[in-house]
Amino acid sequence: MRGEVMWPRLVASKLLKKTLGSNNFVADIPRNTNSFLDLPTLDLEPVPSPKIVLTDHHDTRKFKVFVSTWNVGGVAPTEDINIDELLDTCNTTCDIYVLGFQEVVPLKASNVLGPDKKKISMKWNSLVRKALNKKSYSPYNKSNSLSKKQQLVTKGKKSDMESGMIQPEFRCVVSKQMVGIMISVWVRSDLLPFFRNPSVSCVGCGIMGCLGNKGSVSVRFQFHETSFCFVCCHLASGGREGDERTRNSNAAEILSRTCFPTTMGPSLDLPKKILDHEYVRFTLYCQCF
Repeated sequence: MRGEVMWPRLVASKLLKKTLGSNNFVADIPRNTNSFLDLPTLDLEPVPSPKIVLTDHHDTRKFKVFVSTWNVGGVAPTEDINIDELLDTCNTTCDIYVLGFQEVVPLKASNVLGPDKKKISMKWNSLVRKALNKKSYSPYNKSNSLSKKQQLVTKGKKSDMESGMIQPEFRCVVSKQMVGIMISVWVRSDLLPFFRNPSVSCVGCGIMGCLGNKGSVSVRFQFHETSFCFVCCHLASGGREGDERTRNSNAAEILSRTCFPTTMGPSLDLPKKILDHEYVRFTLYCQCF
């Protein structure tokens, strides 16, 4: 009898859940919408805070960002799984890693209508942490290949890492799951003081046009003075007539319904919509056959 009572409540909660942006996500560091500067870590070594002097002069710096997506087919990760090849850590090391996953849980009714299984995302993040922090970091190795990553230009100042003062680890700054869709963002620890205003926005486009078996999880943040937006999508599948229109409709819904919260404070007029950010990348998956 208890199950009969609970299911309608779960369904109603999913249907009525707002898709607007929020700061409800998982991170290694206590959340602060303004900055990670001078904040202690949770169960990790404190991050040294570089001295920052605000001036009107800005240098243009280059940073490497790795972006990848993987549909894991509803299979839970094992402790011995090796994701080094996915992250290409043997050949290159980037400054920021953005990883999108689809179907981290099987898309059955209990997972779509019930609460998100946070332990699964914790397992994936644990594997990512292990892979990224496996070896000591050689920051500006000129022999590093630029395949599978993109060089980004932002406005900002040199970090302590560029002076060879510290050997940073990678920290998870944003991790968010909606049913089977998950996105995880990792940043070099010495760059954390320049990482500000993280937020997320989830849009369900699945069953009844609103549940999270299909849809997107988007992440927005400011790095130095550049606004970034990454969108992890799982669109409608199928290769029959009309399926393409459904996928296009999913994409249109994601672009129109994704909305990030207003940031508070001086000079924090950050974009609310995906395409208004200075740097936007999508990680997509749809099965067409």
